[in-house]
Amino acid sequence: MAAPVQAPVAAPPGLRPDQVERSLRERFPDVPLRRQEGPAVRDHTLYLPAERLVEVGTFLRDDPALAFTMLSWVGGVDLLPREPRFEVVYHLLSIAHNARFALKVQVSDPEPRVPTVTGVWPTANWHERETFDFYGIRFDGHPDLTRILLPDDWEGWPLRKDSPLGYQEVAFTHNTPGRTVPAPDLTDLAPKKVRYRAH
Repeated sequence: MAAPVQAPVAAPPGLRPDQVERSLRERFPDVPLRRQEGPAVRDHTLYLPAERLVEVGTFLRDDPALAFTMLSWVGGVDLLPREPRFEVVYHLLSIAHNARFALKVQVSDPEPRVPTVTGVWPTANWHERETFDFYGIRFDGHPDLTRILLPDDWEGWPLRKDSPLGYQEVAFTHNTPGRTVPAPDLTDLAPKKVRYRAH
């Protein structure tokens, strides 16, 4: 006889976001932290000055009561015509405490710059490169701040709101020099036979 099926065990209650915010305010009383509020805010989010980002991030990572050891995502936001125009968003995860938290840094145009957090969270490397690639936000101290998704000769920053929405031709064999035509036998593919198993 099969063993009875047990109900799934719920994850332990996580670290509450207000506890994280309180810890930050106690540790950094001189940093002007501002909480983002509104109906569209999913994760608890704090704005902080760019020059304190690395210091605050290191504390969030190293304090055992917080342990935000994973940076899951970094991205840019263009809020044209608002000033400051750009935001850089950092989504953090504390696996040990089952908690999420977000930090935001506001950056002005025309030369948006933020210090890199690759020394705090190595996962920031490619995320910062992608943000640079699409928005032109520079991450000071980044080990290899080069384009990651667009060609090296691409001009401009395609996700900026003032970027032209011009037509970009897609590369096909008929309009790209050096592209080869696929072998003729690839056009005679038979449909795949699929067998369905009754439940």
